[in-house]
Amino acid sequence: MDQQELVESIVKSIYSAVYSVARPAVMIPAGVSNRHVHLCQTDVEVLFGKGAQLHPLRELSQEGFYAAKETVLVAGPKGAIANVRVLGPARSHSQVELMRSDTRKLGIQVPLRLSGQRAESQPITIVGPCGTIVENMGVIVAWRHIHMNTADAERLGLKDGDVVRIRTGGDRALILDQVIMRVADGFKPELHIDIDEANAADLSNGDQIELLL
Repeated sequence: MDQQELVESIVKSIYSAVYSVARPAVMIPAGVSNRHVHLCQTDVEVLFGKGAQLHPLRELSQEGFYAAKETVLVAGPKGAIANVRVLGPARSHSQVELMRSDTRKLGIQVPLRLSGQRAESQPITIVGPCGTIVENMGVIVAWRHIHMNTADAERLGLKDGDVVRIRTGGDRALILDQVIMRVADGFKPELHIDIDEANAADLSNGDQIELLL
């Protein structure tokens, strides 16, 4: 390496170091999810009666989505969990999103999937006040993911489906890998993580996490 190349190498190293220090951290609020159920309209009517509609209880952070007043019981070979919240609006297909600890209580094997992805799983029974259904294609443990609008994602060099890492804060700080980006117009930046994972990091709704780029 001649003197000119050495100088250029040193300049690049200094620039990289300064840039990495100066770049502001990308902070995103956490949204901690409990077990819940999404229902298609047909299943809404089976569980809650002909012509039944979901009734909003409170709005969720992502626009257009809400926790409904309606709840169901879900049952497996080893046990049952009552008062599982239904989220609205109704979807094209029903889906049950559980925590890994729930699957052990119920006695079922469940795949890790993104919300909305359907995969064959052991059947689970969903019980409402007016009827019962058996779901065997939409029972999942939800993959942790980050919602982000298209403009923010492009600014950070990210796109839908990218895999990133995050760092939580506090006394039980963790670095979590395999976090999936979900990018679309209208999304608000937010990490979605279930209670099992959040408890491991002592993470609560609204806590700020750092996106590691």
